[in-house]
Amino acid sequence: MFGPIGEIIETQRLRLEPLAVHHADEMAEVLDDPRLHDYIGGEPLTRDELRARYERLVTGPAPFHQEGWLNWVIFRRRDDRAVGYVQATVTPSPTALKASIAWVTGMPYQGFGFATEAAGAMVGWLRAHGVTEITASIHPENASSAAVARKLGLHPTPDVDDGETVWRVPSS
Repeated sequence: MFGPIGEIIETQRLRLEPLAVHHADEMAEVLDDPRLHDYIGGEPLTRDELRARYERLVTGPAPFHQEGWLNWVIFRRRDDRAVGYVQATVTPSPTALKASIAWVTGMPYQGFGFATEAAGAMVGWLRAHGVTEITASIHPENASSAAVARKLGLHPTPDVDDGETVWRVPSS
């Protein structure tokens, strides 16, 4: 794998665990809502399809891709319930490492700040491990994800990636 290797990250309310295949059993329920796909396309995966996807993600990209896939399942600490996931694709840039990040929380867990807390913890972890550029690609109509991005200090740019607005921390 290229870049840092994921580890457990804890916040006041959450625990982010590096993705493992066995997480598919619990995550299939968390992600089983078609509304989660309004802006990312597709439809909920079955438990077996999600397990197969997690097997691919855990294996990571081929070494020649020069990127690392970091995926964490978000657990609510008070009851150890999975509520979503965060992820980062880490690649080299001419000066350091950059990451494209994303977050998803299950419908029953939205509106409690879990995405912001988890994504913020992930960004802090990435920065502590040498990542200097952070971007996120967000569908222009996804106001909830745009709000999370703003809270993380990201700002929309004129750049578009596959129909989504690229957000980044402005250069200082």
